[in-house]
Amino acid sequence: IPPLNDAEWQEEFLKYQQIPQFHQLNPDMDLAGFKSIFWWEWGHRQLGRVIGLVWAVGFIGFLKARAIPAGWTGRLLGLGALGGLQGAIGWWMVSSGLKGAMVDVASYRLATHLGLAFVILGLCAWYVFLLGRSETDLMQARRVGERKLVGLSTGLMHFAFLQILLGALVAGIDAGRGFPTWPDMNGQFFPADAFYVPGGGGVWRAFFENPGLVQFMHRMAGYLLFAFGVVVWLRGRKSAHGATRAAFHGVMAMMVGQVALGIATVLTAAHMHIAITHQIGAVILWVLIIRARHLAMFPVAGSIREGTA
Repeated sequence: IPPLNDAEWQEEFLKYQQIPQFHQLNPDMDLAGFKSIFWWEWGHRQLGRVIGLVWAVGFIGFLKARAIPAGWTGRLLGLGALGGLQGAIGWWMVSSGLKGAMVDVASYRLATHLGLAFVILGLCAWYVFLLGRSETDLMQARRVGERKLVGLSTGLMHFAFLQILLGALVAGIDAGRGFPTWPDMNGQFFPADAFYVPGGGGVWRAFFENPGLVQFMHRMAGYLLFAFGVVVWLRGRKSAHGATRAAFHGVMAMMVGQVALGIATVLTAAHMHIAITHQIGAVILWVLIIRARHLAMFPVAGSIREGTA
């Protein structure tokens, strides 16, 4: 329950003033500013709980109505378990910003939280694609599945997931704000002081905590992902199935858009609206890749007469 009167708001604000984030980042914050960040966090937690409630009501309702298809009970129960795990990881992430000298949540934990969100989203999308067709249709389609294209799209899916995790590391340490130039990084190909981390702790920490190096890895991975995406698209456009070809055209179009959004995010020093749009683009691209993989594995038969072959 959020604060309901001025006294309760002041009490919550006093609690916030005890943690390092207030002293080191927001010493001039007033009560109005605190309310803004409070509502964002509170709203995010309530949305997570609503998602869990929607899953529970749906799962229990369909279970009691015996409306869950054979073999799907465990899969749908697994989604709920992952949702519960996501809530626990969310608190594990938030708690890291309340300890020691931390002024933000740990970027490692943020990447874990976001990564699991994309795993859950990917499973939801895959299940939707499977449940959208009959078992008979899927069995027949699998016989003419394009094995090589499935393998390539699986690799693209994994590569995209890695890039998403790197993006989470960039966001976790605000690495997108420090080098607002492209294609160079403040006049250099490789950022200066890339392996420096305050407080030491080993060079390996720089790969997770140095803003320049983290952004460099995200950029390079983006270029490689795009190049591999072109290879996959060239193979996908040769598919014998019209729906499969269209799916890979969609992936390629979104990849071009996502690269453009990434460059715009860099040039605007991660302006909030552009950065959020870039993140939404990652969500769309993720689902499109999974859809293309599904259609490569379970092609939709087209008709030459109707022009859908």
